[in-house]
Amino acid sequence: MKHALPAAVSGERCEFDSAAGRLSVYVAGQGPPLLLIHSINASASAAEMRPLHEHYRATHTVFSVDLPGYGFSDRSDRDYTPRLMTDAVHAVTAWVQSRCGPAPIDALALSLSSEYLARAAAEAPGSYRSVALVSPTGFNGLKPWRAAPGSTRGLPWLYKALRGPGAVWGLALFRALTRPGVIRYFLCRTWGSKNIDEALWAYDVLTTRVPGAEHAPLHFLSAKLFSADIHTVYESLAMPVWMSHGVRGDFTDYRGKAIVESRPNWQFTIFPTGALPYFEVPQDFCEAYDRFRDGRVAGA
Repeated sequence: MKHALPAAVSGERCEFDSAAGRLSVYVAGQGPPLLLIHSINASASAAEMRPLHEHYRATHTVFSVDLPGYGFSDRSDRDYTPRLMTDAVHAVTAWVQSRCGPAPIDALALSLSSEYLARAAAEAPGSYRSVALVSPTGFNGLKPWRAAPGSTRGLPWLYKALRGPGAVWGLALFRALTRPGVIRYFLCRTWGSKNIDEALWAYDVLTTRVPGAEHAPLHFLSAKLFSADIHTVYESLAMPVWMSHGVRGDFTDYRGKAIVESRPNWQFTIFPTGALPYFEVPQDFCEAYDRFRDGRVAGA
């Protein structure tokens, strides 16, 4: 049943074993490597990277990964944590370098996965030429997130309730959150508009029907996949970092970015869109991203 799921993007779909379990990666195009990492939610997958994947395959070798618990990657019932997701980023980065050579790569992540890419880049700075964070988490409000290294914002009592006898409550909640109309509702909140991408909505519905689809989202819902030390991680990045976000929808509070705004290696772009600007203004987004990377190369 798992393999009845269609491909999320174009190109060859590859699988390999890693410390984070079996990972699935779509590969397309030729040229310098570019790693794309989707967000974390109830219906996430590499389909969230489709506009960037299809655009950059003309000039790059593009790698779009399904993170653990999503898409064609391992969806087994296990502990989904920032450490697991960061290990997956490390693994796919090493796999990319095994195919394209050992040089540092450019990588882009969406929303909560920005935390995992940032952590991977902090732990292995020599592996990344640049880091792009699209609508990243950890910057809403002014609360500092500098807890013990590796700690999470998880609520053990909530996860215990969701995983109660037979995981009945959690599975019921997951099924409620992944009804087609509810998925549409949350996408509209993400866009800040009813003009969502219909192909993404359709794929989101399909990917939530795969066996084991509830496991990672239940950890997400109990906040176990959010890092309590993420400000320390963001502040430790030394390579060029590009942060972009929109002004519509649920994800518009970025007051916390004040902690990195004065850092010379950070650049910022705000788009008149929702949280997935490259779906709405793909040309503007890619031009801004290209300028960031070209500027980094020019200053190298």
